Amino acid sequence: MTKASIAALLAALMFVASTFRVAAHSGDLPEHHSNGEGGSAPVALSIGSDGAVSPASDHAPIGMMGDHRHRPGEWMISYRYMHMEMEGNRNGRDELTPEQIVTGFANPHAGPATLRVVPTQMTMDMHMLGLMVGVSERVTMMVMTNYLEKEMDHITFQGGMPGTTRLGEFTTSSDGFGDTRVSALVGLWDRGFHDLQLNLGLSLPTGSNDETDQVLTPLNTRPTLRLPYPMQLGSGTFDARPGLTYRGESSLAGLPLAFGGQYMATLRLGRDEGYSLGDVHELTTWASVSPAPWISGSIRLAGQVQGRIDGQDPLITAPVQTADPDNQGGRVLDVGLGLNLLGQSGVLQGHRAAVEILLPAYRNLNGPQLETDWTLIFGWQKVIDWP
Repeated sequence: MTKASIAALLAALMFVASTFRVAAHSGDLPEHHSNGEGGSAPVALSIGSDGAVSPASDHAPIGMMGDHRHRPGEWMISYRYMHMEMEGNRNGRDELTPEQIVTGFANPHAGPATLRVVPTQMTMDMHMLGLMVGVSERVTMMVMTNYLEKEMDHITFQGGMPGTTRLGEFTTSSDGFGDTRVSALVGLWDRGFHDLQLNLGLSLPTGSNDETDQVLTPLNTRPTLRLPYPMQLGSGTFDARPGLTYRGESSLAGLPLAFGGQYMATLRLGRDEGYSLGDVHELTTWASVSPAPWISGSIRLAGQVQGRIDGQDPLITAPVQTADPDNQGGRVLDVGLGLNLLGQSGVLQGHRAAVEILLPAYRNLNGPQLETDWTLIFGWQKVIDWP
């Protein structure tokens, strides 16, 4: 994603914000509806049964998924776009140069004694389509599919012996549909301004894990090989996705304040192509405040722990760090800043547009790996109240 594309996206968001503001002032804004227990229901209902619209702060940052439920008969369609930039390598918490990698890290496969190919940069674009429906007061069902576009730049070092002579550069890419997620969001506890829900999800292996592309080898040949693990589109396995989400509401300086936390796990169920990706554990907490019902700003801390790959694909054996199952996963912490816009009346009622940027705060990676510099997420959602 170029700087011009980012500027265009931000300009479009500013235009959307001004449109939401005009729509918000075109009529009287409804008060936030109560749940009948002395407070506002923290379940994020964009349109209540009385036609009232909840404030923008009722929604978690757009990078969060499965954070809210819907009342029976209420549907929500959503589109999210995510762009991720990775550049530079790190082992643990230490930064590495390409020359340090090819002289200091062994190649675990047959061939050169040390790694001879180093990734320098990676981009990923993900388009996500989602659908949610409230099936009862306590249960909401959700399904999400995505389309991925990945690209990775590499440097190849000459010959089969350790050395720092650069032979050339090359780029690999992959694109296609990723894995599909289905989930049930089950309300466990709802008391006034506080809500606790259970997330029960399953990831279906609809994404490919046998993508190939042409590479530049240390012997200056260009064969077509199976791409390393980070360039594949799916996990290859069914994955359980259990979780727990808490939401609460209060006020800050007289303004509506929403906050919460979520734990989500991705647990691999079996192997495919001789391996399974590492399990993932995610913990996030956020807070958002609404200066006006149609807009809110948010801050989020998102931590993730991911294990190494278990097993090995016998066709992924290139002398590059991304082909080593041990050089996967680690511990990361990101800080997210977000903006929510929620239509309150007229043609924009029930429409939500949002953006969030995630920046790294801490990185401790398993073995030499590319590190994420930043992630941008843009989303649109629309609530449809069908009887």
